[in-house]
Amino acid sequence: MALTKVYDAATVFKHLNGILNVYKPAGMKVKHVRNAIIGNICKGLNEMEQREPRKLPEDRPLLGTGTAADHVLHNIASQTDLSDHVLSAGPRYLPRDLICTTVSSLGEHTSGVLLLGINRGTGQSISIRKNRPVRVYHITGRLGSATETHLPDSRVTVRSNHRHVSADRISGLASSMQASHQRKMFELCGVDLQTQEAYELACKGLLRPADDSQPVVYGIKLIQFERPHFTLEVHAINETQEYLAMLINDMALELRTVAHCSQLRCVRHAHFDVRDSLLRHAWHLPGIVKNLRQQRDILRAHPQLLRQPRVELQAAQ
Repeated sequence: MALTKVYDAATVFKHLNGILNVYKPAGMKVKHVRNAIIGNICKGLNEMEQREPRKLPEDRPLLGTGTAADHVLHNIASQTDLSDHVLSAGPRYLPRDLICTTVSSLGEHTSGVLLLGINRGTGQSISIRKNRPVRVYHITGRLGSATETHLPDSRVTVRSNHRHVSADRISGLASSMQASHQRKMFELCGVDLQTQEAYELACKGLLRPADDSQPVVYGIKLIQFERPHFTLEVHAINETQEYLAMLINDMALELRTVAHCSQLRCVRHAHFDVRDSLLRHAWHLPGIVKNLRQQRDILRAHPQLLRQPRVELQAAQ
């Protein structure tokens, strides 16, 4: 089906519905990203062709001023309701006319995939949030120094030698932590990992926590090591920026050194990939409309994102 250019703002606004995949920069809060997206949408709509001002009834009595200008004023007023004109009423589209919700928030120091529900897409965003799909992070840690909050903008509290740390030791520890988290998931379900019941439970699908307060890690893998930096790929649910930074700190302590998280990047949220994210220079109306169409195709190809059977863990005590 061939695409046609649309110049009418009302038609574009009518089709502004769905999930938007934007790339959130590090150091920028989610609410600032949301405000920038909404502001750019309104700006783009207001620059398009607008509807004409309302017409006044022809039988409406008009008051004169008793001057020669009455004839001109009557001709103008009899045709157009000046109170509905853009110059008097202001822009047609304002931020309050749009509904925008986040599927899942990111911390201020975290960059990467941020999903937003626009207008009728807010229902889809709620469904995705309830299904709690796995998010994938690339987390970079810096060996040799620890900070108060385990994040790079905090004060350094401890320094330590890290020459004994190698890529093999980090990989081994990551595999051990992954196995520990997987074992914990089955323990929360009250099932022994070595039984047939555990096998049947695993066949039903991904084990998910029963609430949003319990972080669960499904995979940890070392993907890069360049001393003093190392990068892990982490698959998790219900994670937070602070939890992932603490994970780096705990791994360093197990390796008999210290480290802090120097970079956090969300590279995938379910089937929404960072390669499809809308970069900051493209946060304008044409780019947003195009991205909404791309994410609509992803939801059509993967309907389980909106409705899927879940195997849930027990709620955290």
